[in-house]
Amino acid sequence: MTNPLKGFRLQKSDLRFKGHDLQRPECILAERDGTLWSADARGGVMRIAPDGSQSLIAQRADTQFAGTNDLAKRFTEGTLPNGLAFAANGDILISNFGTDRLEVMTRQGDSRVLYDSIDGQPIGKVNFVLRDSKNRIWLTVSTRIKNWMEAIRPGLNDGFIAMADEKGLRIMADGLHFTNEVRFDAREEYLYAVETCGRRISRFKFSDGADGPKLGPRETYGPEDFGSAGFPAGFPDGLAFDAYGNLWVTLVMAEKLIAITPEREVLTLFDDGNPEAIAALEAAYQAGKPAPEHMIATKSAVTPWMASITFGGADLRDAHIGTLFGTNIPWFRSPVAGLPMVHW
Repeated sequence: MTNPLKGFRLQKSDLRFKGHDLQRPECILAERDGTLWSADARGGVMRIAPDGSQSLIAQRADTQFAGTNDLAKRFTEGTLPNGLAFAANGDILISNFGTDRLEVMTRQGDSRVLYDSIDGQPIGKVNFVLRDSKNRIWLTVSTRIKNWMEAIRPGLNDGFIAMADEKGLRIMADGLHFTNEVRFDAREEYLYAVETCGRRISRFKFSDGADGPKLGPRETYGPEDFGSAGFPAGFPDGLAFDAYGNLWVTLVMAEKLIAITPEREVLTLFDDGNPEAIAALEAAYQAGKPAPEHMIATKSAVTPWMASITFGGADLRDAHIGTLFGTNIPWFRSPVAGLPMVHW
């Protein structure tokens, strides 16, 4: 079978949009009936029904994101729901990048904290959450630095991957460079992880024996550094598998959507980047001094700070793009179905 992504290139005119007046729709969950759930900076999620109607579900509204023009405050203070996953009972697991904790919220808005510390220490910048087929919860911590923008520099490997099961929460892989989204492949043979500031995708062989689940040594999947592979300022953020085995990856601030094929070829699927702004950010990053102004200058108009990709629709071919600055959800028809998530 020929790879369905060979020769595929997304144009701006192919994009359609769902939702309106959203705030920081970084992560999106899709259900079979067409309902979307989008992370929302007001302190919860936005439910977007198949007919387009929407409702904000939050324990309490938070105005920090919309109420300041200070970029550092907007992205480091207050509640910032980031990665989302469905719990086995349908509740919503929320990795809160602002409050530094993993939370769970019912679909009516009642919430509680699951984890805010690990090994007796504050847990750090909780970025993403994933549930596997055996109902274990995997979460990523990007950095232990409170102001995560100060962690956008080479050489800071203080991120980790943790897992929670009936024995509690424990670190499974440490020393990672700004850990972001994680996904299992179709057979849960490997766990794939984004190292945003390492500018690479890593994977870990997964085993589940008598001593419990374990991750093997880290190995790079695809380019060792997206920057040296022809993607200046190529900071990967989100990832998702399709049914063919391609790993789709968003490059935030480069405003690109790419895919790594099973043969590890890198395909560019969409490019809405500003070359001059991207080059300036790259130079600042290599000098170890990227300022918020360098980052914000890369923001595109259509997919502003492209952060995630989520497959939905009845045939799993509706591809939704999550962003950090968007007020709606760009989406398009994919030539290949996405890999069903565990809740599907």
